[in-house]
Amino acid sequence: MPAPKKAVRRSLSVTSAAVTALALLSPVALAAPSPSTNPSASPSATPPASMSAVGGARLGQPGTQVDLAGGAPVLPKDLTARSWIVADAESGDVLAAHNAHWRLAPASTLKMLFADTLLPKWPKTATHTVTPSDLAGIGAGSSMVGIKEKETYTVHDLWLGVFLRSGNDAVRVLSAMNGGVGQTVEDMNEHAEELQALDTTVVSPDGYDAPGQVSSAYDLTLFARSGLQKKDFREYASTVRAKFPGETKKDEKGKTSRTPFEIQNTNRLLAGDSDVSVYPGIAGVKNGYTTNAGYTFTGVAEQGGKVLLVTVMNPAKDEHNEVYKETARLFDWGFAAAGKVRPVGELVPPKSAVQASSEPGAGASGEAGGSGKGAAGTKPVAGAPAADGSGGIGIAAGLTAGLLVLLAGGAFLVNRKWPLPDLVRRRTRP
Repeated sequence: MPAPKKAVRRSLSVTSAAVTALALLSPVALAAPSPSTNPSASPSATPPASMSAVGGARLGQPGTQVDLAGGAPVLPKDLTARSWIVADAESGDVLAAHNAHWRLAPASTLKMLFADTLLPKWPKTATHTVTPSDLAGIGAGSSMVGIKEKETYTVHDLWLGVFLRSGNDAVRVLSAMNGGVGQTVEDMNEHAEELQALDTTVVSPDGYDAPGQVSSAYDLTLFARSGLQKKDFREYASTVRAKFPGETKKDEKGKTSRTPFEIQNTNRLLAGDSDVSVYPGIAGVKNGYTTNAGYTFTGVAEQGGKVLLVTVMNPAKDEHNEVYKETARLFDWGFAAAGKVRPVGELVPPKSAVQASSEPGAGASGEAGGSGKGAAGTKPVAGAPAADGSGGIGIAAGLTAGLLVLLAGGAFLVNRKWPLPDLVRRRTRP
């Protein structure tokens, strides 16, 4: 039984400032999620001439957007992804981007939105016994964690299956608990709109290729930033390996037993691989692969007091683990360039945070409900305590939001910065 590794904790400080104008207007261990065979239209070979301007006009322009100041390093020359983005997770500043709003198939990175939408629904100790209908409709070639009919699992087990093995079977069971796939898709689309992720259309909650299902590097980064406000999300996303309940079996004496088996995270920057090292400071988030999406990945890492989010979609270079290699190069560039580049845009906050900023006495969001309304339909509450999702592993309490600023006009506005609570590092669960 692997021993938990000690968490590296560091307080992420936030300074208060007035809100700026918001632009709104088996699977082999560590194997990537399997490709789907569900047909859908292939994406265009080139990005549209004009895309969404959410987060800033430059983010809606095709091609690479970067504004190097004195002493800033140049971007890596060997980037082949159709779309990518590098952003400061705390301030929301976009340091550089390439076709950030290009609407592409997201693959299993869409599970970040699934988790951010449904995590608040049930306590992790809640249980569910799987029925045949729960697993109906799973696409051919889907990645699976190994859920069995008639077996009982905790919500905690199911989320480990989603985050570590990208299990479409775990997604389907949680969707069944939520009223079905249709209801879950509706909830996810509603939450995407709340997060101002307007490039996203959800058709299948697990990210399996489906006609009309799209997202963008910008939106996937919003999903990660929102999810990381939640304690459970941070812990699951940072878990390297864990025990998952096996199938109940009877011995020759009629006694039943259920032997757990180990599952490992398919995120190579978190778990490592033969040609990819664990990235320093990595704390999640989610990878994916389907036939139409290619390889996709969103990661979060912290170095030298900076927390960066990087999303990479569909590298053209056909090399093993290329999506992780390009992500690592962008992380390296982002940490070296932080403070030496002028932002080309920003990650916008949820609609409810924008609305709250205009209300007298409004405070910024704490951790309790994650971002915005979320699945529970609650607004962020200043200083609200984090829901306990640690499972016995000590995690520093989430930070409250930035201080309120009294402006000359007499109105209180929340800080433009949306602080992340303390992140966790690579975890091994018993």
